[in-house]
Amino acid sequence: MPLGLPVRQAGTPHKHPTMANTYTQIHIQTVFAVQGRQCLIKDQWKNELYKYITAIIQNHGHKVLQINGMPDHIHILFGMRPTQSLSDLMKQVKQGSSKWINGKGYVNGKFSWQSGFGAFSYSKTEVPHVINYIKNQEHHHKAITFQDEYLQLLKEFNIEFDERYILKSVN
Repeated sequence: MPLGLPVRQAGTPHKHPTMANTYTQIHIQTVFAVQGRQCLIKDQWKNELYKYITAIIQNHGHKVLQINGMPDHIHILFGMRPTQSLSDLMKQVKQGSSKWINGKGYVNGKFSWQSGFGAFSYSKTEVPHVINYIKNQEHHHKAITFQDEYLQLLKEFNIEFDERYILKSVN
């Protein structure tokens, strides 16, 4: 278990209790990039990062179904509980993981994530396909750039966006 995160013991309540008679099935894929889309996530420590991010999400009462990415971005598919806003969760994930990466000294200078994120919802029947898609990021990105992938997701989900704020690249 990553250091610095409280571990929830089996049988203990979540920090965010659910409301009685509230039943949900919410599957969200989030996508976010390293500041400037720099390729800073290295193979030597990416799995440790994914475990750390998974722990942050689980400690907020949600369930990670798949996490993977590339040196410049991450995809996470998780089952979300209606106990917290998505924006708040992503803020916790990005702040916590940035602090962890910086504390480990894994990059020269200061690591940070680009502001914002993409979030896409899926039905239960789509979940296996999305898990497979995320697992195979390395193979997938041999054929499509991250920017094209991200724009494709935004268009597929009919999400309006401003080109000025989409994935600022390294200058």
